[in-house]
Amino acid sequence: MNAMGGEAIPAGEAQVLRLGRLDLVADPAGALFIPDEGMLVVADLHLEKASSFAGRGVFLPPYDTRATLAVVARLVARYAPRAVVALGDSFHDAGAHARLEVRDREALAALQSGRDWLWVTGNHDPEVPRAAGGERAAELRLADVVLRHAPGDNGTAEIVGHLHPAARVRLTGRSVRRRCFAAGARRIVMPALGALTGGLNLRDAAFRPLFPDGVTALVLGQRLYAIGWPLLLPD
Repeated sequence: MNAMGGEAIPAGEAQVLRLGRLDLVADPAGALFIPDEGMLVVADLHLEKASSFAGRGVFLPPYDTRATLAVVARLVARYAPRAVVALGDSFHDAGAHARLEVRDREALAALQSGRDWLWVTGNHDPEVPRAAGGERAAELRLADVVLRHAPGDNGTAEIVGHLHPAARVRLTGRSVRRRCFAAGARRIVMPALGALTGGLNLRDAAFRPLFPDGVTALVLGQRLYAIGWPLLLPD
C-alpha cells in the first residue's frame, strides 16, 4: 500500500487491503470490514454536530445524525457484522447523546441489537454515556494492529480516524475534492463518516510524518479510486 504512480485506478465497489496480519475490505461508503473478525469499523460519526452548532447560534441542516445513522445501517445490512467498532468522535460533544431524538435513539439501538458494539473514545467524546449502549475502550488490538482514534507514535501498525482525510485531484479537466482513506505500509487513516464532517487535505503537513514510506488515497465515490501521491493536489 505504498504510494502508487501517476495513474488513477478504479478499484471496483470495494478494495481488499492488507495491514499487518489483517485482511481488510475498504468500502466506498468510508468504512472498513474485517472478514476474519466479522467486524465493521467506522470513524468520526460526530453525531449531533448540527445541534451543537445551533447551541452556539450557527444553524446547519438538523438532519446529520439521521443521515449518518442511515449510512451505518446500510453498511450493517451489507456486511451483517458480528461486531461494530466506532473509532472515536462518534458524538460531537459531551451532551450529544442526550440531544438525540427518540427516532434516532431507536435507530442506534436497532443497529446495536444482536451484535457487539464498541465505542473507542476520542477527543470529542472522551466519555461515552452508558445510555449509548455498547462497551467503551481507548483502543482495540487485533493481531498485530491497533485500532484507536488518533495516530500513535509507538511504531505499531494501526487503523485510526481523527484527521478526516480528503483528496483533491484533477480528472477529465476538472478538480474534484472528496473524502478518502489514507493508506500506507503501517497505517490506515479512515475518512470521517459523519454527514457534516469536513476533510483535511492529504497534502497537509499533518499527514507527512504518518506516511514516511508513501501514501495512497482511496477516494470515495460510487466506487473507490486509488490515487497515488503525484496526482494529489493541495487546496
